[in-house]
Amino acid sequence: MRAVLAMGAFDLLHPGHVRLLEQARSLGDILVVAVENDGDVRAAAEKDRGKIPARRPVVPLSERAEILAALAAVDFVTELRNVSPAAWIERFRPDIYVQGGRSPVLLGATPSVEKAAGAGWDIVNIPLEPGYSTAALIERIQQIRQ
Repeated sequence: MRAVLAMGAFDLLHPGHVRLLEQARSLGDILVVAVENDGDVRAAAEKDRGKIPARRPVVPLSERAEILAALAAVDFVTELRNVSPAAWIERFRPDIYVQGGRSPVLLGATPSVEKAAGAGWDIVNIPLEPGYSTAALIERIQQIRQ
């Protein structure tokens, strides 16, 4: 069985997230989704304030994980608590690690292709779905409120 890993914040789930996960699932036999913890998402929002509105995540970690687990494409969900994303990837050792666009935002040490190949797994980049982003969704909500 080939295990595929996708990782990210998945805050305010939108069709771009769903399509990425469906594509990721098609690459293997099981799809595991690792959800970044609230503190790391908040830190990324602070670091990237120009693109991501502050006060992130909007949806708490446990709720994001529950929503992801309900998707047909997703077989397992894990919450990244008290472990760095890079360390978790190395422990899990997926057959395929999927990156969507700029994700995982928080890694800081996104696995290199060379490191992955040496460990016996592949990195697959799936382009972001045009027109969908959590930041754009938040902006749209803010415009409606004005």
